[in-house]
Amino acid sequence: MANTIKNYINGQYENPINSNWLDNYDPSNGEIYGKTPNSSKEDVEQAYLSAQSAFEQWSQTTLEERSRILLKISEGIESQLDALAEAESKDNGKPISLAKSIDIPRAASNFRFFANAITQFASESHESVGQNAINFTLRQPIGVVGCISPWNLPLYLFTWKIAPAIAAGNCVVAKPSEVTPMTAYMLGEICNKAGLPKGVLNIVHGLGTTTGQAIIEHPNIKAISFTGGTATGAHIARTAAPMFKKLSLELGGKNPNIIFADCDYDAMLRNTIHSSFANQGQICLCGSRIFVEKSIYEKFKNDFVEKVKQLKVGHPAKADTDIGALVSKPHLEKVLDYINIAKQENGTILCGGNRITVNGHENGYYLEPTVIEVPNEHCRVNQEEIFGPVVTIMPFGTEDEVLQMANKVKYGLSATLWTNDLNRTMRMSNQIQAGIVWINTWLMRDLRTPFGGVKASGVGREGGFEALRFFTEPKNVCIKFK
Repeated sequence: MANTIKNYINGQYENPINSNWLDNYDPSNGEIYGKTPNSSKEDVEQAYLSAQSAFEQWSQTTLEERSRILLKISEGIESQLDALAEAESKDNGKPISLAKSIDIPRAASNFRFFANAITQFASESHESVGQNAINFTLRQPIGVVGCISPWNLPLYLFTWKIAPAIAAGNCVVAKPSEVTPMTAYMLGEICNKAGLPKGVLNIVHGLGTTTGQAIIEHPNIKAISFTGGTATGAHIARTAAPMFKKLSLELGGKNPNIIFADCDYDAMLRNTIHSSFANQGQICLCGSRIFVEKSIYEKFKNDFVEKVKQLKVGHPAKADTDIGALVSKPHLEKVLDYINIAKQENGTILCGGNRITVNGHENGYYLEPTVIEVPNEHCRVNQEEIFGPVVTIMPFGTEDEVLQMANKVKYGLSATLWTNDLNRTMRMSNQIQAGIVWINTWLMRDLRTPFGGVKASGVGREGGFEALRFFTEPKNVCIKFK
């Protein structure tokens, strides 16, 4: 089959040892268009041995050489922009325009950023005055590390983990989501053309319960970087923590979007449409709980619903499509279940809520963007991560009230605050329980900044030097002199 994906091990493409395969679906039409491996422990072991054999030489490669190769990978991704964007759209269901403008350029930027960051990554030294001693810190690569990424931003988040890991001198066994494997498969050839030594990056495909489990429980894979659901993150922690592995877990979110009456209304409305429904709402950072100050609540509700109704749901390849297909049939059914739960909990469906049929693609996984007015913050659709084109809205009276509602969830990934009151900005950004707070914007990312959440949204931070710190071990050296 033309779209048969293979594992990438030791610089070569390999069939799974056990010859087990998974169907790969096109969400836009619900049809199988390829096969991907469901790799076993034996495949992971083969990938590990390849990585381990490459580690000594790669860890001793100069920073300049590592940087040069990562920059070549970045250029290779850029040269394949159209092909990668088409593959991402077909695998994930997102509009091809989104993949072309955001996902693939960001994947290239990840390699470019860490190619440069590793040349500037420095450690500390401390002079022990009066003791005739100096302490300095070495930052050494860990060894073989595991990187497991999700389906919502496939190449974007896959490279977000791989790039700092190999920049820091590690070798990697990586698993993309089995739902969206194509661009990770294509990355292998790009790495070969860039001159990445064999074994530095190994990509094994398969289910989390088989392939992913084999990675996290491997006794010699020394660190795990994972992005995905909170329940899976908890399972990884239970498995890996007793093995004393380093863990970076970027998990779920149920992010508040807090709108005060003194905001720049037009900018807020435009950005709130985007923060609610970008990538079909399948971004862990989407503002899925919208709290609006009472004095502008009715105006916002009417304006917002009117704008949402104008969003076009359509085939991902169409240039005028705003909302593409959800990633899979089980995920579509999960989101529809939450809409039914909202009705049972006395939520009011202001717009959307229905599956859509797209002409010529009747079996695709399409859903209307949905706005639900909820009676209180305790309902399940306001507490649990839906991860689809569904947002809730409700009014608030005071700053203290909305702060309590914003924090009254188990998650703490991001928050968005719309206000032109500087004092309020400082008070609330200090008290909101989240790893990231955006003021009068959303998803404005500087790759130098730490990324991650608190509470059930994760452990550790990615991005910038935080990622390079995670993928290295500090060693203190103390020298006494006369």
